This record gives sequence, structure tokens and C-alpha cells, in this order.
Amino acid sequence: MIVGTTQAAEILNISTARLRVLLIAGRVEGAYKTGKMWLMPLFNGKPWIKPGKRGPAPRWLNPRKPAKTIIHVNSHRIRHNQKYQEHQPVITVKKWCDRAPQNGGKEQAPQTSNRNVYGHEVEIPGGCRVVYRPDSPRCGAKVWIETLYNVRVISWQEDGSS
Repeated sequence: MIVGTTQAAEILNISTARLRVLLIAGRVEGAYKTGKMWLMPLFNGKPWIKPGKRGPAPRWLNPRKPAKTIIHVNSHRIRHNQKYQEHQPVITVKKWCDRAPQNGGKEQAPQTSNRNVYGHEVEIPGGCRVVYRPDSPRCGAKVWIETLYNVRVISWQEDGSS
């Protein structure tokens, strides 16, 4: 669900002016500006606020940080399909869980689920980000798509049906 500034401020029990300061500082995860209006997604009923470096402790409790959905295009499967005239799905969808810092503020390593979902098409209902990191790849991939939203994977068999 996506809400505006006034509704998000009511949920967090802070003023709209304070929320706008957090938005301008880039501390609201997934927030974006449309015209003159800020829109932000809710995670477990609240906007996700990134922790600040200074100042008093926040008066709100952040919900659990949402898992990122990572979408890869498997080039090995593309080559295999071309070589053997097959139609295996080439898009891989994974859930990556970046855990929030626990007591003491120590960062924990991201964890992944053990299974990949393959498909021919993927629908992303909200915003997404395309990432290119040739120096620090994830799973060997240098380019991938990240989103905080759940995606719908569409696969089809040899006859072309879904």
C-alpha cells in the first residue's frame, strides 16, 4: 500500500514537517515524489525510516526491514536455449533479506532463500531499481533488478501456454 505525507505522519505519530525533513534527507525507504506530492510504501503497516547518525532516539518503531526481491537474467540458459533450440525459462527471481541491525548496531550479512523461481516473464507492481556492479557481483551477476515489492513470475511450457 502506498500513502501520502499526511497519512504517513499520522501512522508514525510525528508532524508532517518532520516527515518532509526525513523525506528530503532520503531516510524514508522506497519514497518517491510525484509532482508536488511525496508517496511512500508501507511495510507491515508503517513507512520504513532509515536510522539517523545523530540526535535523539526516534519515537517510532520500525517494522522488520522488507526482503528485497532480486531479478536476474541467466545468460547461461539463454545460450543453452539457442544451442539446443529449447525454451527453458531464463529469468531468475530470488528473495534477499537484508536484516536490520540488532542490539549494538552491528551489521549482519544478508541471507537468501534456498530456492530460485524461474520464469519467462516477471511483473513488478511497484518501483524497482536496476543495479550494475562489475566489481562486487551478487551470485556472479553484474547487473540485476531490485524491488521491495512482491513480483509475479509467469512461466510457460513448450506450447506457449501460461
